[in-house]
Amino acid sequence: MKTARITLTLSALLFSSLAFADDITDLSAATNMVWLVTASALVFLMQAGFALLESGMSRSKNSLNVVMKNYMDVCIGTLIFWALGYGLMFGSNPSGLIGTDLFLINDSDPTTYGTLLFQTMFAATAVTIASGAMAERTRFDAYLVGAVIITAAIYPIFGSWVWNADGWLAKMGFIDFAGSTVVHSVGAWCALAGVIILGPRLGRFDKSGKPRELRGHSLTLVALGGFILWFGWFGFNGGSTLSASVDIGLINLNTQLAAAAGACASMLLAVLMRKPILLSDTINGSLAGLVAITAGCASMLPLYAVVTGGIGGIICMLGSHAMLKIRLDDVVGAVSVHGFAGAWGTLAAGMFFTGNMFDGKLITVQLIGIGACFIWTFSCALIMYFVIDIFMGLRAPAQHEQRGLDLSEHAEIGYPEFNSGDIAYTADRASNMDLQR
Repeated sequence: MKTARITLTLSALLFSSLAFADDITDLSAATNMVWLVTASALVFLMQAGFALLESGMSRSKNSLNVVMKNYMDVCIGTLIFWALGYGLMFGSNPSGLIGTDLFLINDSDPTTYGTLLFQTMFAATAVTIASGAMAERTRFDAYLVGAVIITAAIYPIFGSWVWNADGWLAKMGFIDFAGSTVVHSVGAWCALAGVIILGPRLGRFDKSGKPRELRGHSLTLVALGGFILWFGWFGFNGGSTLSASVDIGLINLNTQLAAAAGACASMLLAVLMRKPILLSDTINGSLAGLVAITAGCASMLPLYAVVTGGIGGIICMLGSHAMLKIRLDDVVGAVSVHGFAGAWGTLAAGMFFTGNMFDGKLITVQLIGIGACFIWTFSCALIMYFVIDIFMGLRAPAQHEQRGLDLSEHAEIGYPEFNSGDIAYTADRASNMDLQR
């Protein structure tokens, strides 16, 4: 009798332990999904940050057009990435080059749904980088065609090389935790190609090639956009764990330190160069710090996050000056922030890898990945925008550019007080006419 009772007791304990273990597993999975969805929402909020920053850096007559591009990036990009991009990026990849399934996901496990949502926000971020660089002179329909192609093919194919477990760069050990190269450099090199095909805005350079200032209409919007982007970046980097783990603490601390260091370094550089300390440069410095740390935020110690972010801010400022010297008109500095700083951050991830710093093989792999990204993305985007320009016309007509794309592209005005009969609007238009003479 005693033996039977002991057996029953042990059996009850065993079954209750197994049930408790199942409960713990279910709770852990649910917690991970809650964090992943929350991080997705934070990254989605970054679209509002991009819209405010890019709109503020543009002139009032183009503000609505810039916001529309950011808004539709998310709408069109979400559908295209669900239908095609996610499969190309994360599907079965026997060749190491491109995914072959997971298209039009409609019946899958909950984890896949959460990952798809998170990765959709990353795709939208990559695409929207080009909108600011190409602002104030790009036709809306032509821009959206480019956004579709970037989301459907250019971005996911390179992403499959790095973030698909069977991708050729992934197998080499390439480090890009949250996308300094996969997301930010891809967007920046597309932007660079677009800027080259478009040419500068009317009046941006004088006859001798010296740049003229065409300042944005609202630094308040620029600052607010910068704050929102910084806030959303905690989901961008922290969410890339894809689980609610203790690693998030280091990742987001490094994110914060790098952003602060980027802003401070850009200010210090302005002082050393005896130039005004501009709000737009300072905010771009912080964003460059954020872009730079994105690759190595999970694999370097805080001291090196400060170094990475600070150098990113300096590279961003110097890169912006270099762009102007070769007469490339990037309205918001997207190429410098996301391209140059992104390449540096990817290299830094290999240089400052905790436990294996300054390893030559690892640094070589990082350089190969940086180069592969530029060659693939820039070449494809250059061809794409060239073809779009031939068949559709990428650039808005000069008269539309003078009047403002809000009116000519959307039949609306972002700031109703600046209409054709308003003195301020007329003065702005007259100023543009004078610059062309």
